[in-house]
Amino acid sequence: MAKAKELPAYKVLYEMLRKRITDGIYTKGDILPSENELCTTHQVTRPTVRKALDRLVHEGYIRKKQGKGSIVQGQPQGVGILSLSGTTSAIGKENLETKIIIKPHLTSWEDGFGFPLQPLEKEVGCYRLERLRIVNKQPVFFDITLIPNINIPRFSSRNFENRSLFDIMRTAYQIEVRGGEQKLMAIMADEKLQEYFNLKAGQPILRLDRKMETNKEGFFFYSQVYCNTKDYGLYGTF
Repeated sequence: MAKAKELPAYKVLYEMLRKRITDGIYTKGDILPSENELCTTHQVTRPTVRKALDRLVHEGYIRKKQGKGSIVQGQPQGVGILSLSGTTSAIGKENLETKIIIKPHLTSWEDGFGFPLQPLEKEVGCYRLERLRIVNKQPVFFDITLIPNINIPRFSSRNFENRSLFDIMRTAYQIEVRGGEQKLMAIMADEKLQEYFNLKAGQPILRLDRKMETNKEGFFFYSQVYCNTKDYGLYGTF
């Protein structure tokens, strides 16, 4: 993980406030310290504080109300697979279990789930990771993620069990998802998906193919997510 002193000041403040919200130190309805207080206690400028708070607003952790300040929203409710904040942030660690089906390993590209690949991506190969996401003891997502082997040292040795991929990429490599493309389609669950989701033969399931842009130019995530939406709806912006 990069040392805090290597991060821009607004990111240090953002990470600290975000963690206090996700850890429950600040809960829904709480009011964060004022901009002046944050400037004083963390010895940063007002633009730095505003940039950190704006990012928390954008991700749904807080909302601003004139005359009151920054009000904590808490963890978004529901299944936020369509959200930039990722599934772990949307659902909450206490309700989400991640079972690693295939650990991340370096391999050549088969394709980008229908999205065109760059020459450099084809040249360097990718890490492939397969996970089953379980919400409140019920299997809801099975996802296959492909990440290009571009300056992400020791990626395959990291522990992804019950951890957020987005958080690991953000904190360990300073790579953040900023947007992307996605395609949704309904398919019939094959034998593997029937087993994962405890479905009967012929039951439909939702497939989501995604190409995710990041803050690092030319660096994309690719994923194919199978969603059992019988008891959960999908929400969020992308």
